[in-house]
Amino acid sequence: MKMLYIKQKVFSLGGRFSVLDEQENQCWSAKGDIFTIGRRLHVFDENGKEVALIRRKWLSLRPAYYIQAGKYVYTLSKRITFFMPCYHLDRVNWTISGDLFAHNYDITDAHGIISRVYKRWFTLGDRYYLDVRRETEELLSLCVTLAVDCMKADFSSDLGSDAY
Repeated sequence: MKMLYIKQKVFSLGGRFSVLDEQENQCWSAKGDIFTIGRRLHVFDENGKEVALIRRKWLSLRPAYYIQAGKYVYTLSKRITFFMPCYHLDRVNWTISGDLFAHNYDITDAHGIISRVYKRWFTLGDRYYLDVRRETEELLSLCVTLAVDCMKADFSSDLGSDAY
């Protein structure tokens, strides 16, 4: 089990995230593109090497993002539900469910919980905890968490407010 802390920079164009481990060492980072149509987020390892790309999928009936990590491209899409928002990650058949608007949710598959996300309140900028239960899924769990954040930001900007 590994705990990661995701800190979103408050005053940044395009979005910037720092990802720290339990010893407060930076192990991942993410930086958004400024002048692109649709949101794009590049994920880097501790050495500054790009390891993943998250980008919005256009011309889709439901909100969706592509996650390119390694040699695979995954699609994170919102499922149509009546009560609580729920997302699905194809290729690995992950389900993302819980209170997504409050950033308290689980990433699961048929074998159980892969990781758990929860938000730390009363901080400058957004700060999330990512409790990774399967360390082999650390990068993909991080990418899913960042993509869910992007979807929420898209939703709030589509509404024209800061409310999720």
